[in-house]
Amino acid sequence: MGGQVEVSGATAAHGGTRASAAIGAIARAARGLRWYVRELMGDSRYERYVAHLAATHPGAPVPTERQFWRDRHAEEDANPSSRCC
Repeated sequence: MGGQVEVSGATAAHGGTRASAAIGAIARAARGLRWYVRELMGDSRYERYVAHLAATHPGAPVPTERQFWRDRHAEEDANPSSRCC
């Protein structure tokens, strides 16, 4: 048998199937948490803006990420709206 263990009808080395499933679940949860935090904090706004710009205005110059954030903050300072902070 050489270290192989039968787990729910599948052969795995020392229960590797369960460990792989657990690691996969943890990795999915970490990716989901990362996505949630990025969306909540606005970190993905630049990527979404670039995708929107490419789809609706092909050939338009794409600002650098630094310029995007400068313009965004300048706009919010000039025209304040209701927000949490």
